[in-house]
Amino acid sequence: METWKKNLVVLWIGTLIVSASFSMVVPFLPLFLLQIGVHHYVETWSGLLYSIAFFGGAVSAPYWGSLADRYGRKPMIIRAGFVLFATYSLTAFVHNPYELLAIRLAQGLLSGYIPNSIALIGTNTPESRVGFALSMVSAAGAAGGILGPLLGGALANWFSNRIAFGSAGVLVLIATMLALLWVKEEKFVPSQTRVSIWSTFRDAGHNRQLLTALSLNLFTSFSIMTIEPVITLYIAQLNHSTANASLVSGIVFSLTGIASVLFAPFWGRTSDRIGFRTVLLFGLVGGTVWTFMQLPFHNVYAFSAVRFLYGAFFCAVYPAINGLIVKSTESEFRGRAFGLNQTANQLGNMAGPLVGGVVASATSIHGVFWVTGVLLMIVTGFTYFFTRSRSMRDRPTHGHLIPVHKESK
Repeated sequence: METWKKNLVVLWIGTLIVSASFSMVVPFLPLFLLQIGVHHYVETWSGLLYSIAFFGGAVSAPYWGSLADRYGRKPMIIRAGFVLFATYSLTAFVHNPYELLAIRLAQGLLSGYIPNSIALIGTNTPESRVGFALSMVSAAGAAGGILGPLLGGALANWFSNRIAFGSAGVLVLIATMLALLWVKEEKFVPSQTRVSIWSTFRDAGHNRQLLTALSLNLFTSFSIMTIEPVITLYIAQLNHSTANASLVSGIVFSLTGIASVLFAPFWGRTSDRIGFRTVLLFGLVGGTVWTFMQLPFHNVYAFSAVRFLYGAFFCAVYPAINGLIVKSTESEFRGRAFGLNQTANQLGNMAGPLVGGVVASATSIHGVFWVTGVLLMIVTGFTYFFTRSRSMRDRPTHGHLIPVHKESK
């Protein structure tokens, strides 16, 4: 088997496991807060717990990206995997929200398994197959999004959330060992100069296409994360009971993942044919429409069906953004580019839950759906108007990448 295919298989499995572990823990934090005695401002606490990890990631990602360009993406994958193993395992032992907040901050500061996996695959895959490879990684993340809530919800229902969190840590350890033993980074050219955070931002500032892709990631992440802190609570409302709330929420969360697994390969092949920009617009338009369509339904079955349709379109978005980043950077800048991409993603992920939690507390959970839909409409317009340059409209290049500014070489 060719090395790039072997890497894709191993990191597909690893991404699936890490994504599953994430969704075994994070969607159930609002319910876990109730179990450890938090009964006031639960929505606000939920938003804070989501946001603090993303804040840590936003601060640290450029640093880890510069180390990835200097020492390789594989060492960063291994480092992040061991950190996630430790933080998920420690989550099983917390007894108050402040301990949980500290662990979530540490997780954000030190993680990065999936972003570095994307960078490694984007660099070590033939250009004609980049769209397909990135979509497969996205499908792995979506598959983890299916298995994680189901497994986490079932373990929480049969045993406890603590058992589910500890199990997530063990699974991440398995993914880390797989990468350690079988991933091989062939096309790695170490940076010849000492890279600073300032020079990373300076070089990125000269690359308009990269800045556009980073902005899209930030605004998209902010938009969709406004609903994340409260959606589990909303599902419990639709179910008219908190009994078995973790299990029901896990099933509903998994439907979006199922749609992503089914449709992500289609969007990946389509992006290799017609370009990342067009696929990105399809995904954003569909995501906007089906976000609004979640508003009229007030039973868990109809809501679940709409969430599935939402996932079928929105799964096109992040692989397309990642493809634009691969297309707009040279390989020796790729680690830093995806470090900045993670920063943009984490900033959006940090701000979105805070806004969503405040909106839900001030109005209602339905109010958050309106805010999310309007924000996605704005992002769609931004994408249409700011990606109209010829280079961003062209189909993916085969064998040539648009370089960063000459000063960065």
